[in-house]
Amino acid sequence: MAESKEHAGAVLTIDLSAIRANYRLLRSRTDAVCAAVLKADAYGLGAARVAPALAAEGCRHFFVAHLEEGIALRPHVSESTDIFVLHGPPQGTEPEFLRHRLIPVLNSSTQIAGWRQMARASGHSLPAIVQLDTGMSRLGLSPAELELWKQNPDFIEGIALRYLMSHLAVAERQDHPMNARQLATFNEMRKFLPPCAASLANSSGVFLGRDFHFDLLRPGAALYGIAPVSGADNPLQPVVRLQARIIQIRTIEDGDVVGYGGTYRASGKRRIATISVGYADGWLRSFSNRGCVWLGGVSVPIVGTVSMDTCTIDVTDANADHVYPGAYVDVISPEQTVDAVATLAGTIGYEILTSLGHRYYRNYLGSSLAQKPVDVELVASDANV
Repeated sequence: MAESKEHAGAVLTIDLSAIRANYRLLRSRTDAVCAAVLKADAYGLGAARVAPALAAEGCRHFFVAHLEEGIALRPHVSESTDIFVLHGPPQGTEPEFLRHRLIPVLNSSTQIAGWRQMARASGHSLPAIVQLDTGMSRLGLSPAELELWKQNPDFIEGIALRYLMSHLAVAERQDHPMNARQLATFNEMRKFLPPCAASLANSSGVFLGRDFHFDLLRPGAALYGIAPVSGADNPLQPVVRLQARIIQIRTIEDGDVVGYGGTYRASGKRRIATISVGYADGWLRSFSNRGCVWLGGVSVPIVGTVSMDTCTIDVTDANADHVYPGAYVDVISPEQTVDAVATLAGTIGYEILTSLGHRYYRNYLGSSLAQKPVDVELVASDANV
């Protein structure tokens, strides 16, 4: 991570106030407890900064994917905060969960057996979530494992069951029949198991209605401004802004090519700027010769192949006052959201956020270390950076 804005080729601004506002909106839709998913370092935005911001909103339940993520998060939240590890304990790591006060999501009979043995060795019951597979065929007890539980009253002996959970596969498509099937399967499975609180709704599931809410919501992407419902207006606040510096500007002639492979050939005289962001920074190679960035309030096209550290843009029609070495262009911004960028790349906003690199200077807003966003109209002294 760049230590100073002056040294960095690009600036990633992360608005913690927007994350808090998104959490409040999600929480307001239900009476259920609202957790927060911070896996993949809070979707690439920095769990160490995001978690305290959400804790200030009253969040006391956090989910991560891996044991190491839970260990890294623990110093940044209170001792009473629950940290759930979605992948459960890798074999032999159960003592690490106790040491760092982490709660596993148990996904298989093998994981349940290991946690049961840990409870026996510790001499007291240990908390856990058990996940059920309701049709996604990814994680959770299979129908065969569920039968083992039904037939064996000691299946979770020593385990203090906090929640039964499952995960929705297509919740962003509200009219998809799989949502209703998974809900019905989840309810049917729970009939044969010990009475327990339940959790089903991910970010998009929050917007499916109260039948899907149960006792605990698990939003992740929605906290970070990603649209929760396909084809609908996004009710969430944007969280990130990515700005890259112009390194150099040149004029090319008719027939000149730009970038690796010569994939762009000029038709007439063009003005080309090279900006300091590339696929090593999460600005995907699939943006080559497609999409745009914003400069001085107008869009300018990406031309040529996106390379590891740079991208080239056609600034011929941009206001010349905004085009100089050291000026910033908006790569992700209110004019071009994470979801819009993802659509251009043929992917989803989750991948864009989690791909953002570590070379950016990270500018956090809404905290004691907050700074103002970088203005694309830099003062004259910055023009020679």
